Amino acid sequence: MTMRRSVQAVAIALMMCLLVGASGALAAKGPVTVGSKEFTEQLILGQIALIALREAGFDVVDRTGLAGTVATRRALESGEIDLYWEYTGTAWLVALGHDRPITDPEEAYRRVKEEDAANGLVWLPYAPFNNTFTLMMRRADAERLGIASISDLAAYVNGKDGRVSLATNHEFYARPDGFPALEQLYGFRFDRGMVLTMDSGLTYQALRGGQVEVAMGFATDGRIAAFDLVNLEDDRQFFPVYNPAPVVREQTLARWPEIAEILGEIAPRLDTETMTHLNYLVDIEGYEPDEVAEEWLREEGLIG
Repeated sequence: MTMRRSVQAVAIALMMCLLVGASGALAAKGPVTVGSKEFTEQLILGQIALIALREAGFDVVDRTGLAGTVATRRALESGEIDLYWEYTGTAWLVALGHDRPITDPEEAYRRVKEEDAANGLVWLPYAPFNNTFTLMMRRADAERLGIASISDLAAYVNGKDGRVSLATNHEFYARPDGFPALEQLYGFRFDRGMVLTMDSGLTYQALRGGQVEVAMGFATDGRIAAFDLVNLEDDRQFFPVYNPAPVVREQTLARWPEIAEILGEIAPRLDTETMTHLNYLVDIEGYEPDEVAEEWLREEGLIG
């Protein structure tokens, strides 16, 4: 082989190495692990983030459906997951340990974002919908009894010596912004024998089926309208605001900063009407969370 051909062979070999290296770099966006809690809305939000990142070329790992706030937050802090959607009120009271709720959306977002920065966590733009806890009754019962607010319910419960049945999930029953504090503010107390704890999704069914007279739920759940239930007005403003936002590990964003741009486009489009409809499609129409998430992303032009 002549010297010229030797040089050409070496050049070609080097070029092939560079091409293989470049291809590997392009394929190395990730893995990014997306988590969520276990209830419908969280599963949808998790799938929205997961699908959007996958469409942008990321290798993604699906860890949606983790059990509750504490487990999901712990997974984020430990690096088991890279991101999930959290609610401002939940982060403020549960993860960051504050006692006094914040009822202004902007203030709640600003303060959790500031405090979590010290924990190496970055809050991306939040969605405008507020999925606060709610107490629900069957519409016919609420109208018959003249109960429109939680204060009205308190008077009714006190008049029945607490013998009014309630369905609640385990987390709301125990957490600082949950059931015991609600009772204290409104000045009533359910007989503990009349309180049934169950998975979040079952509270709507229990109320609809007449197993209980009152149930806790989430304000944007599609089953409220579908089952002809009614949210009682929180007239003493007990519940904090719960605007969701993607929360991402700082290390993850430092490595792939485009994640902020991808997810930052999504949150502002999720208003109350939109999220309620997406929840309805899963809980009432029977679609899977990933199907609903992908269709919505396509309708919005966020994926091809």
